[in-house]
Amino acid sequence: MAEKKITRIAHDTGRHWVGDGFPVSTMLSYNMGPEISPFLLLDYAGPAEFPPSDAPRGVERHPHRGFETVTIVYEGEVEHGDNAGNSGKIGPGDVQWMTAGRGILHAEKHGREFSRRGGTLEMIQLWVNLPARHKMTEPGYQEILAGDIPVAALEDGAGEVRVIAGELGGTRGPARTFTPVNVWDARLKAGKTAVFEIPDGFSAFVLVLGGGVLVNGTEEISERELAFFAREGETITVEARRDSTLLVLSGEPIDEPVVGQGPFVMNTAEEIRHAIDDYKTGKF
Repeated sequence: MAEKKITRIAHDTGRHWVGDGFPVSTMLSYNMGPEISPFLLLDYAGPAEFPPSDAPRGVERHPHRGFETVTIVYEGEVEHGDNAGNSGKIGPGDVQWMTAGRGILHAEKHGREFSRRGGTLEMIQLWVNLPARHKMTEPGYQEILAGDIPVAALEDGAGEVRVIAGELGGTRGPARTFTPVNVWDARLKAGKTAVFEIPDGFSAFVLVLGGGVLVNGTEEISERELAFFAREGETITVEARRDSTLLVLSGEPIDEPVVGQGPFVMNTAEEIRHAIDDYKTGKF
């Protein structure tokens, strides 16, 4: 099988604050254009230390329309509440998969217990686009706890992968998706090599959260760096220079226009205007 070739490497360009609880590095943004489809955004928050606080830090209630948000917690706790009646708390290893669809209002804050004691917060938030036919679907919420995420062992004892969405070597993740996507939370052992098989035509990305790897025998990728791959090809080979934590993403591109404005991502400017009007008039 042919390799997916690296097209470029994105480096961490610094953090900015989302609310008062999430210092994030934006590694993917829908302003980058169609090469990142079906993904729209990837924010890496932390690791950051927070002192104890009586009031949970985070982001107050805000709107979304036209896509899904995926929150993966590595350290700390995040609480969610929305106007569809969903609420929950996720901690290390847990995932929250929220479908904004036709419109939802939600708040994201540090967990109350975590806020009281303080500590380290590290998490990912990924935005996954919805095809035009599903942009106005009913909002939904999936709370996927660590114990519900299957683990696939890599060959030759190279490590293991938590399959959050999609499939790896016959292990299927629990997340329900509108477009075929793979979200793999991988741990590789130093000196070992893993070959990830990804369908030809899929977009693919590898984010190094910890450690360092050699990709396809040619490119060194270090912490807080993201490798972009060509859609052509079916394999990505990763050799761990030291014990490493990776987020491996891939998905079937959605070949439709992307028009975004802040928390709204639709297909036309007119749909964005409708989203803003609907939000302002309380129709979410």
